[in-house]
Amino acid sequence: MAPASSSASPSASSAPGSSGSLCDVAGLRVGHYQHPHAPTGCTVVLCEQGAVAGVDVRGAAPGTRETDLLRPENTVSVIHGLVLSGGSAFGLATADGVMRWLAERGHGFQVGQARVPIVPAAVLFDLWLHDAQTAPDAAAGRAACDAATADQQARGNVGAGAGATVGKLLGVPRAMKGGLGMASLRIGGVTLAAMVAVNAVGDVVDPRTGEVLAGSRGADGQPRSSVQALLDGEPLGGALSGSATTLGVIATDARLTKSQANKLAQIAHDGLARSIQPVHTVMDGDVLFAVATGTAGQDADMALLGAAAAEVVARAVIDAIVSARSLPDVPAACDRPGAEQRQSPA
Repeated sequence: MAPASSSASPSASSAPGSSGSLCDVAGLRVGHYQHPHAPTGCTVVLCEQGAVAGVDVRGAAPGTRETDLLRPENTVSVIHGLVLSGGSAFGLATADGVMRWLAERGHGFQVGQARVPIVPAAVLFDLWLHDAQTAPDAAAGRAACDAATADQQARGNVGAGAGATVGKLLGVPRAMKGGLGMASLRIGGVTLAAMVAVNAVGDVVDPRTGEVLAGSRGADGQPRSSVQALLDGEPLGGALSGSATTLGVIATDARLTKSQANKLAQIAHDGLARSIQPVHTVMDGDVLFAVATGTAGQDADMALLGAAAAEVVARAVIDAIVSARSLPDVPAACDRPGAEQRQSPA
C-alpha cells in the first residue's frame, strides 16, 4: 500500500499487521450481503456484547432507523449491531433480520422478560441500477450476519457498496462507480478505524493532491470537477432528489461516553468534506455512526481521536473508490489510464 498521507499526525500509524479494516477494532465483526442478480446489498457491523454509539446526520435526504435513540439524553446506552444498506427506504427492512438474528442468540437490551437488540440502520439510494423487488430485505440482513467475521477485509463492490455510484450532480449517465472502503490508524495507544459506503452526488477527490478520482465524466469520458463545471455554466442533472448518500462508521477500542461518541461522529464528517465535493447536499442523506467497544481498556483522549477522525474517514473514502470495479455503463476509477499507480492511503 502507499505511504501514509502527509496530513496524518506523526504519532498515527496504520494498525499493526493489517491492511486497514474496521475489524482492527477488537469487539467488532463485519459481514456483507450482495444480491445474486442485482447490484445492491447490505453491510452489518455486529457488537453482540454491546458498544457505546452515537450518530451524526448531515445530508438533507436521510433514510434511517433508531438514530434518535442514540442522542445523548436518551435512555439506551449501547447498541448490538448496525446496518448500512442499499435499496433506499426499502433497505431499512434489513435491520429486522439483524434484530431477529441477535435475539435468537440471546443478545439485546433487557426489558422485563425480553431482550431487545438495538440495531440502528441507514440506507443509500442505488435504485438507478435495480428496483424495489431486489432491494435488500430482512433475509439479506440475516445473511450478512451469518457472513460476519472478525477479520473482514472485503471492499469495493461489496455489501452496501455494491450499487454505489458517485459524480451524479450533472446527471446519472455521467456517473462513475463508488463502493465500500475501510481504513484504520493506531494513535495514542488505541485503534481508530472507519468504514464508508460512498454513493455521493458529488465527486471523490484525493485530499493529498486535489485530483478528481471519480466523478462526473466530461466529453472525453474522464472525471472532472462537477462544481467547476457548474461554475462554467453546465446545468444540473435531472431527477436528483434523494438520489445519493454516503454512509459510514467510525469506531475505536477506547472507552467513550455516549456524548463523546456523538461528538466523534460529528467531527468525522470533516473526512467526507475533505474527500467528497460537494458533500452534505440536499440530494444526499449522509450519515456517520460512531462506535466505541472499550476493549483497549482505556478512556478516550478526545482531542487525539478528534484530530485523527477526519483523516481515517477520508482514507476510507479513497479506499472505496480505488477498490471499486466497473458495472455496465458505470466505469470505475480503476479503468482510467494510470490507475495502477493510484492506491489507497495506508
